[in-house]
Amino acid sequence: MGSFRILVTPGDGIGPEVMEEALKVLARVERAFGHEFAYEEELVGGAAIDAYGTALRPETLEKARSSDAVLFGAVGGPKWDDPRAPVRPEQAILGLRKGLGLFANLRPVRVHPALVAASTLRPEAVAGTDLVVIRELTGGIYFGKPQRRWETARGRRAVDTMRYTEQEIRRIVQTAFEIARSRRKKVTSVDKANVLATSRLWREVATEVGRQYPDVELQHLLVDACAMHLIRRPSSFDVIVTENLFGDILTDEAAMLAGSMGMMPSASLGRRRRGKSLGLYEPIHGSAPDIAGQGQANPLGMILSAAMMLRWSFGLEREAAAIERAVDAVIAEGYRTPDIAGEGTTVVGTARMGSLVAERVEA
Repeated sequence: MGSFRILVTPGDGIGPEVMEEALKVLARVERAFGHEFAYEEELVGGAAIDAYGTALRPETLEKARSSDAVLFGAVGGPKWDDPRAPVRPEQAILGLRKGLGLFANLRPVRVHPALVAASTLRPEAVAGTDLVVIRELTGGIYFGKPQRRWETARGRRAVDTMRYTEQEIRRIVQTAFEIARSRRKKVTSVDKANVLATSRLWREVATEVGRQYPDVELQHLLVDACAMHLIRRPSSFDVIVTENLFGDILTDEAAMLAGSMGMMPSASLGRRRRGKSLGLYEPIHGSAPDIAGQGQANPLGMILSAAMMLRWSFGLEREAAAIERAVDAVIAEGYRTPDIAGEGTTVVGTARMGSLVAERVEA
């Protein structure tokens, strides 16, 4: 029996809807396993901009630091979608990752046998896919300086800077090798070493780290080749590790292998101590404003993110596995939200899907 503090940040769009279902499933875990989850809720993203004029208040960041984990819904929407605006919803997630020192983003992609036909690829191409993409989160072009836009006599200009240190690369690659050791013992390091100096450093450091793990196979791939192979032979990958920008793109591509981004969870982690880490957990689907408030959103990515929280931040492996088994059972029984519905399936809404999963969580 344990007691854990969780900061809940539902955000915008479908964020509050899917968050409600994750909390419903966690309430079932509390009863089944005898734990206590203490929640505190904060506005982030567009909702925080409307209320406070900022996407992430310093008070919210402090509450996150004093929590055992953060559950994050989604941010953004047409209301705040002005690229010239100095305050944008996305600053909430970037600020939390940076402020909490969360440098490793884990995105597992597993194609459920019952959902092979939901993918836009041929069933034989995606069958057996079970991989993890590990994306570096706090370095690279999203945080490099200078980063600015200006006007000249010849027109508008802008610059972004990609920076990486040896230490940043080493710690994320070591994370990948440690996770690969508990899986199929293969790491694919993705870079653009034929063009970028940062990528040449990345490959050099990844090779050095690989020598410390002789039991794990290391493969280097250029990012364009990796994008191609994710479509052509996704089941050949085990653990993929890459820098911030490449990881942002590749993880969304990999998510579609399972048929819908609504199925995909993620974890953002910092340094681990005794097998645990303060982490931020969110589905990768975004705020989906086109279906917000309609009860159609797929809550499984949020629910599975909660399972990752139990595993990575709380060390509750049995409880995490219980949620994952419950999700598998609901899918096997033919229940689907609209995004993954197919012939012969039973279409349900957001709340019903959450209830179905909660009912199947067993100790």
